[in-house]
Amino acid sequence: MGMIKNFAMIDRFCKFLCIPPSPDLMATFPGNPSMAQRIGRVLPTLTRSHRQMAEYVLAHPLQAATMPIDELAATVGVSVATANRFARALEFDGYAQFRAALVLGFEATLAPVERLRSKLSHPATAAGVFAAALDEAGSNIDLTRQSLDARSCEQAVNAILAAGRIYIIGFGSSAWLGGLLQRYLDRYRDNVHLVASIEGSSHGARIMARLTPTDLVIAIAYPRYFSDTVLLARRAYEAGVPVLALTDGPTSPLAAVATISLYAHTASQYFANSEASALAVIEALCSAVAHGAKDSIKAATLLAESVLPWLHGNHPGRLRPLASAAVPARRKARAGSRSAKAAK
Repeated sequence: MGMIKNFAMIDRFCKFLCIPPSPDLMATFPGNPSMAQRIGRVLPTLTRSHRQMAEYVLAHPLQAATMPIDELAATVGVSVATANRFARALEFDGYAQFRAALVLGFEATLAPVERLRSKLSHPATAAGVFAAALDEAGSNIDLTRQSLDARSCEQAVNAILAAGRIYIIGFGSSAWLGGLLQRYLDRYRDNVHLVASIEGSSHGARIMARLTPTDLVIAIAYPRYFSDTVLLARRAYEAGVPVLALTDGPTSPLAAVATISLYAHTASQYFANSEASALAVIEALCSAVAHGAKDSIKAATLLAESVLPWLHGNHPGRLRPLASAAVPARRKARAGSRSAKAAK
């Protein structure tokens, strides 16, 4: 029963991230039994230490798949030799083959972990990491610019300008990108809504049911793709609602359910994605919308006037006095008080 519960949990996790689990809900070599079957078959013959390892692998398959042999052994509280013998007890040639089988089916999920592990294995200074990360962000933006499709850019801008209502879908880190997109578009378009909320995807499901072909859905998802974003975008697409996808490439699950797609290269050595190039595409899209929108100058002027009272500076409309202006005022008050005392 515990084994079934563990693998049902893995199945749900894969679906949540839009990653298809392997047929046995666990990794296998072609033609070989699943990991659960291997463990179940040899369980009666396993030693107590091997049973400890088996229980950990079944309860934490993703963590186990990312660990080198010494780390897994230390986590479970056994020796490295015991970990090797456990792999051979499951009919693998050794730990390397056991770990490779465990990883299969979770490659997309574990890729950022493996990249980070590789980077951390090489010494680097903080300044060196800064420089490398900035170089990587610049390279992503260059590749994104080079792969831009002019027709898609025009279609995306026209769809935004023509839409009656705009709904932005994005979960996880894409919710933050969606919030910035909503903030930019709100200057030039009415009825721009961010679907992400504390209620989660059920809020989006209710909204999707009310959309019409005159509306526009902008769906944002990068690896590792959230399945809720893909599901909501598919529902909109199947209902005849235009879908603009902001994603990483034609193989993205969003691309198949999009009317228009804009792609960003988001490679990162330290994270699942680099958000810099995704944000650059959003800023470029909103810049093009500003260029094509009617009364964009009027909108910018109204925005400037509305935020003026909250801006730092010595201007008549400010809400709060400047700190530098307050100091002379206090000095004058103290001087006036001293003069009054002297007169007495």
